[in-house]
Amino acid sequence: MAAKKTMTLNLSPAEMLALERLAEQKELSKTAVLRQALRLYQLIDARLADGEKLFFEDPEEKKAQVMVL
Repeated sequence: MAAKKTMTLNLSPAEMLALERLAEQKELSKTAVLRQALRLYQLIDARLADGEKLFFEDPEEKKAQVMVL
């Protein structure tokens, strides 16, 4: 595994609260949440670059919502 690097991250109070809540809900560290978010963003970005679409489907209403990033 490559050596890890340390960085300083400036978040708004709302962003920090969202990060703290996600970390607590998922029982992960804030660093782990950010790593997962980065991996997910990389995956989504690559698939969108390949022409794929991202959407969420409401199973009850049978509706899909296309997400644009």
